[in-house]
Amino acid sequence: MPLGKSRSRHPPATRKGNVLSDPDDTPDSLLRDTTARIFADLADPQTLNAAPDSAWKAPLWAALEDAGLTLAWVSEANGGAGATTLDGFEILRVSGHYAAPVAIAETLLAGRFLDAAGIKCPAGPLTVAPLRLGDQFTCARDGAISGSARAVPHIGDARAVVLIAERETDAAPDPAAVPDAEAQEGQVVALMAPGAFTTTERATDMGGERADIRLDHVFPVELAAVPAEWHADTAMLIGAAVRAVQMTGALETVLELSVRHALERVAFGRPIAKFQAVQHNLARLAGEVAAALAASGSAAETLHSATEFGPSVLLEIAAAKIRTGEAVGQGAAIAHQVHGAIGWTSEHILQRYTRRMWGWRDDFGAESHWAVMLGDMAAEAGADALWPMLAAR
Repeated sequence: MPLGKSRSRHPPATRKGNVLSDPDDTPDSLLRDTTARIFADLADPQTLNAAPDSAWKAPLWAALEDAGLTLAWVSEANGGAGATTLDGFEILRVSGHYAAPVAIAETLLAGRFLDAAGIKCPAGPLTVAPLRLGDQFTCARDGAISGSARAVPHIGDARAVVLIAERETDAAPDPAAVPDAEAQEGQVVALMAPGAFTTTERATDMGGERADIRLDHVFPVELAAVPAEWHADTAMLIGAAVRAVQMTGALETVLELSVRHALERVAFGRPIAKFQAVQHNLARLAGEVAAALAASGSAAETLHSATEFGPSVLLEIAAAKIRTGEAVGQGAAIAHQVHGAIGWTSEHILQRYTRRMWGWRDDFGAESHWAVMLGDMAAEAGADALWPMLAAR
């Protein structure tokens, strides 16, 4: 089924003047409108915020899956839509607009990892691990997986979990356990059944119903070597780009919420948007959103056109994760200042966005990690190579 051609009751949107729409009817615009219409109809943040249970998840996921959006990055040969990298990022940006209430990003990532390793992607919500620096899974000689990961999102809804694991350095790979193991040293992609984990829920809700997971010598459903062109940080790079685009989408909505609140909230007989201090803060917030849009969009374009995961990809994605993370820190603070105490209440949707953005900010490397990576790359290249590297972007 073509990407975005849903058999459900959610046809491609045709409305104009919407933050989620382009002024033309290009394929990208139609894809974005299709995704936005499904989320708008079935995942309105205020409706979900007041929902007494999670019964809304099933129809939302069914609509996204029926439209081919959940497996956009999986090739047609492996049962997916075979969409481009940019198509997937359009879906992710829209999901950020609606605070990504289901595992759409994690499923897209899992599908991309599985497809790259030649493993057929199962249906249903998926999640990935590890996401946090310092977490690691190892693959033993016999193909069993051990290790742990923190803050894995949507683990309760996942039909399967996709892991990036490191082969144990003291054991030579077993070709019988890992196909083509001798062709690529280092990492494997493992498809794990959800019941294989020991799960510990996290007390702090940073979005996505996160939990810590642990495995002790568990055999995967399927196992394969990563592609030859991948290096140790490739999965982390792709994940960082995904979170940068999602944070950007969420920031766009946070800006819209803040402007609307400032126009509606009256103090001393006039809307607070009339006060210069509030106007200044909203202008700063708009600047942070614009910077995030530029950085994450450039990273998405680079990843789309790249033929290898070289320095140019690292530069763009690291810069995007750093800049969008900084924008989240500044933007969330401004938005909550504009909203006042009401923005922190469970009844208000602003906290849904800021909690998710803070969780995404730490996924796949925080700003400090990527800043060190960029610094090391610049130092290794030398002072004379820095300006040509930046000017070539």
